[in-house]
Amino acid sequence: MSHSEVTMSDWRDYGPLEFPRILDAALEAFYEHGYHGTTTRDLARRSGLSVPGVYHYYPSKQDILVELMMVIIDELLTRSRSALSAAQPDPRSQFDALVESLLLFHMYRRTGAIVSTGELRSLEAGNRERYVAKRDEQQRMLDEVILAGVRDGSFSTPYPKDASRAIASLCVGVASWYRPDGSLPVSALLDRYLTIARSIVGIAGAADR
Repeated sequence: MSHSEVTMSDWRDYGPLEFPRILDAALEAFYEHGYHGTTTRDLARRSGLSVPGVYHYYPSKQDILVELMMVIIDELLTRSRSALSAAQPDPRSQFDALVESLLLFHMYRRTGAIVSTGELRSLEAGNRERYVAKRDEQQRMLDEVILAGVRDGSFSTPYPKDASRAIASLCVGVASWYRPDGSLPVSALLDRYLTIARSIVGIAGAADR
C-alpha cells in the first residue's frame, strides 16, 4: 500500500512498501552502511542501474536521501491524520488513536524510521529545515491532543508539552528494538505501551482500554 492510498479506515493496515527501486536500494544501503558509508555506485548496483542511470533520476545522493526521508515522514503524517479523523472527537479517543498510529508505524516501518532518525544530521541545511517542519507538524498533533485533554480534565499532567515529547520519544524508540518475531505479539505491545503513554499524561485507570 502506498502512503498516498491510506484512508481513515485502513491506517492500521501495513502492506509491503512500494518504493521506486532506487529508493528501495537506498533504504537498504543507508540502513546497513549509513548515508556517508554508501556510494552512488552502491546504489546503482543494488537497484540494477548504471551510475548514469541513477543520475538520470536523481542529480545527487543527497537528493535520494531527501526523497526517501520525505516519503517516509509523509506516510507517517498521512496515517496520523487518518487515525485522528477516524477517532471520536474527544481528547482521550484522539490520544489513543494517535499513539497507536505512532507505535504501529515505528514497528512496521522500523527500517525507514531508523534511517530517518539517524540520517537527519546528513541532510543539508535547506533540506533539513523542510524535513524538520514535517516532523514538527507530527509533534504538534500530539501536543494539541494532550493540551485539549488537560483543558477538559481528561489528562492530569502538569507538563503537557514535556509529556508530549516523552511520548513521541517512547514511540520512536520502539523502532530500535522491535522485531516481528519477538516474544510479544503486536496487540500485547500496543496494550503495554499505550498504558505507559496514558500514565505519562495522567489518565485515571490508564490500564483500561
